[in-house]
Amino acid sequence: MSGPTKIEWTDSTWSPVTGCTKVSAGCTHCYAERMAKRLAGRAGYPEENPFAVTLHPERLDDPLRWRKPRRVFVCSMSDLFHPDVPDEFIARVWTRMHQKGDCTFQILTKRPERMAAWLSRRGNGGGFGWMTHNNTEPEKAYEGTGIIVGYANNWPLPNVWAGTSVEDQATADERIPHLLRCPAAVRFVSVEPLLGPVDLRRVVCNDGDALGESLQNLGLDAGLDWVIAGGESGPKARPCHLEHLRTVVEQCRAAGVPCCVKRLGRYPSSDRPETCWDPLWADKTCTRFSGSGLSHKGGDPIAWPEDLRVREFPKGGA
Repeated sequence: MSGPTKIEWTDSTWSPVTGCTKVSAGCTHCYAERMAKRLAGRAGYPEENPFAVTLHPERLDDPLRWRKPRRVFVCSMSDLFHPDVPDEFIARVWTRMHQKGDCTFQILTKRPERMAAWLSRRGNGGGFGWMTHNNTEPEKAYEGTGIIVGYANNWPLPNVWAGTSVEDQATADERIPHLLRCPAAVRFVSVEPLLGPVDLRRVVCNDGDALGESLQNLGLDAGLDWVIAGGESGPKARPCHLEHLRTVVEQCRAAGVPCCVKRLGRYPSSDRPETCWDPLWADKTCTRFSGSGLSHKGGDPIAWPEDLRVREFPKGGA
């Protein structure tokens, strides 16, 4: 499955892998799992277990057929760094991204520890890793298979953004330090679905050194370059507290880090109902959208509090 998407922060999706398993509360109402069940027996989804991790090598060359540059969400229906995805297949995905340099590829994982470990396997042209440092001998990359994911003078790939998804402070503390170890042109965090307060300033690196007293550290080369945030929108969606979302936006603004508010979710809530965009809400408690024809997923910025109408992107990319 590859093609245009309505996801607010990207242009297209590319799914050389489908299927996943749940790892935290953010996975509870997984949209990819719902879609896989609807497509069971079709579109490459197994009939018996449609959300089983499934490789689709026939989709690897899809990007090479695209004529126009675009931002591409990789494995929107899976997690490229799921343990059931072989290292070699990840390398083949990276090769296509290396070959398609006019597109920007956005990798989002809930398993950044594996992403960091995988990206650290840098070879020297003798088969020790995924990338060769010897531009004249790419055939020796990855144990003689010829798989090459980048060259010494082109690493990290300038068109690949590495991100991790978090939903609360615990997952932020657990995953973001691993992300910060990943060599990437852009490192980003998707705080979605936002299920609790998240203070990005308190994240601590794996070596025990705090990122600093201010979120401004996120603007450094060793920090974050972009933050996406939003509420849950599918069936049985959990409330998104607008004060928690507002705090993320304010942190990014103070640090000069681009922030993209994707949506408020199906059930935004607030302790300060006067901060809601009153004419377009069903009631003063901000518990649901009105029947005004606006998106029931909370995806129309015109219905948001003005200070949350933020959709910024990092510089560079397609």
